[in-house]
Amino acid sequence: MAGHSKFKNIMHRKGAQDKKRAKIFAKLAREIVVAAKIGPDPEMNPRLRAAISAGKAQNMPNDNIQRAIAKATGAGDDANYEEIRYEGYGPGGVALIVETLTDNRNRTASEVRSAFTKHGGNLGETGSVGFMFDRVGTVVMERAAGSADDVFEVALEAGASDVESGDESHDIYCDPDDFSTVRDAMEEKFGAPQSAGLDWKPQNTIAVDEQAAQTLLKLIDTLEDSDDVQTVASNFEIDDDILERLSA
Repeated sequence: MAGHSKFKNIMHRKGAQDKKRAKIFAKLAREIVVAAKIGPDPEMNPRLRAAISAGKAQNMPNDNIQRAIAKATGAGDDANYEEIRYEGYGPGGVALIVETLTDNRNRTASEVRSAFTKHGGNLGETGSVGFMFDRVGTVVMERAAGSADDVFEVALEAGASDVESGDESHDIYCDPDDFSTVRDAMEEKFGAPQSAGLDWKPQNTIAVDEQAAQTLLKLIDTLEDSDDVQTVASNFEIDDDILERLSA
């Protein structure tokens, strides 16, 4: 479990801080468009509510959010996005799940396969690594949002299954069916979360050495750089000393 929290922190440093904000906003907007096509009212559409929450957590302008919703309701967007999940192994035998939203599955498949091949990975069939993960709802609150005891109490009352409080954040996990209830309860009590959504939580983590870690992080960066890739989940764990050297 601690490995997953470390993974989330690694991905925050390696992902959000390194990427251009415009690319982040584009991916968030794509998710909002797909979610809004189910229904444009966030109060009646949990997926749209989660997508808007994710956008606000990244300081996405409200105009961008409203434009994405407008596109979904017929104001200029005729793209038919398809959700496709890819699974495989990276360097060091690390499992990877890549979730995409694409309007061209051939282009996306080619990009994902190329990334795996160039960085010592192997793309497998759907389900080849999924059994190593649990599908969970995840709400990440800033560490300063509240004490560990207060966060735990509110989360438990809302139906969360697990809470991990570390130096940087409180990570709250729940069953996907309880996600909206848990997220709304945490936001009402502690303010907007850093992030919130459905996630793949590894049942166990794999420690990787420095050489494998270097190639693995390049693979993940390449995947995340694709406009079609929304999320990359994995089960690796990197020692802090190794991560510090790689980040230098």
